[in-house]
Amino acid sequence: MRNKNQNVYTVGQVNSYIKNIFDQDYMLRRIYVSGEVSNCKYHPSGHIYFSLKDAEGTISCVMFAGSRRGLAFPMRDGDNVIVGGSISVYERDGKYQIYAKEITKEGAGLLYEKYLALKAELEEMGMFAPEYKQPIPAYVKKIGVVTAPTGAAVQDIKNIALRRNPFVQIILYPALVQGEGAADSIVEGIRRLDALNLDVLIVGRGGGSIEDLWAFNEEKVARAVFSCHTPVISAVGHETDTTIIDFVADLRAPTPSAAAELAVADVRAVLNTLENYKSRMNHAMANQTQRARSRLLQYETKWKYLGPESTPRRAGASVYRCDGRKAQRSAPPPCPLHSGDEGSVSAGQAEPGLFLRGKRRKSHHFGAGCQRR
Repeated sequence: MRNKNQNVYTVGQVNSYIKNIFDQDYMLRRIYVSGEVSNCKYHPSGHIYFSLKDAEGTISCVMFAGSRRGLAFPMRDGDNVIVGGSISVYERDGKYQIYAKEITKEGAGLLYEKYLALKAELEEMGMFAPEYKQPIPAYVKKIGVVTAPTGAAVQDIKNIALRRNPFVQIILYPALVQGEGAADSIVEGIRRLDALNLDVLIVGRGGGSIEDLWAFNEEKVARAVFSCHTPVISAVGHETDTTIIDFVADLRAPTPSAAAELAVADVRAVLNTLENYKSRMNHAMANQTQRARSRLLQYETKWKYLGPESTPRRAGASVYRCDGRKAQRSAPPPCPLHSGDEGSVSAGQAEPGLFLRGKRRKSHHFGAGCQRR
């Protein structure tokens, strides 16, 4: 029977206490566990929930979305893997589990360690620096492809590139992409195509395990890509596959199909853009022409009313009274001094209250009522 002085703990307190014991254990804070993957589920949030099992037992595991960079392959049920991380207690359920930070396929652990070491070395040398990246031309005419002559990768590149631009030229270097001598074959293909003065190179292959893709993790291949004068697009494996040349290349494509789309502009989109520019230019020119025509008509109208042809001539000038009524104009009597001077009116001969509308002429008076022309 329970002693009255004995402490009673809640479930949460017990779980918290056990979790604290796990967290203080040095060995459990950094541990590697091998086993077979089962019940693998990719959550929409990016987390991966799975179990590790062997002949003697099972342990639950979780890899959070923030740690996904530690997984370099698509994990599936039945894979034999090595999981690195920590073991702790999930207090809500009172269950302990592995919180995975990195996952490698069993047997590929040494290769993965070699991959990480080479990646760190080349990054320290500056081979991944953005300032060394060359821009991919917007409109390419000739593409070089370094990959296997058979398989889905080369067919995907060919079909998509020709669909987007039927006039593009594709030059294939048939390289070994797996196994002994694959790295040397890829290097030779890069060097030969680089000498042909092409617009862009695509270097890649289809998906596979880390062993299958290892040729693209070799240092000699990375250096060949880095020293290539032609812009290089890497297209190795699937989106989850990452190799050394992905960091060295001028542009990384998640798949060979995506590489063809990134390299070749869609000619239909280009033609549609040009047609749009043409329509806008024609519309702008029509507006400019209409405005110029309107200004020309305005100038023509002003000319009719304000030009020299519209000014009354001296011979056709009309005589008006001071009150604005048009007066009957009679021929003036001949000047005593100039009997032949027509069209002259002296101050003494003009009808009182009259004036001439027209251009005034300078006159010289020689006598009363006489004007000289």
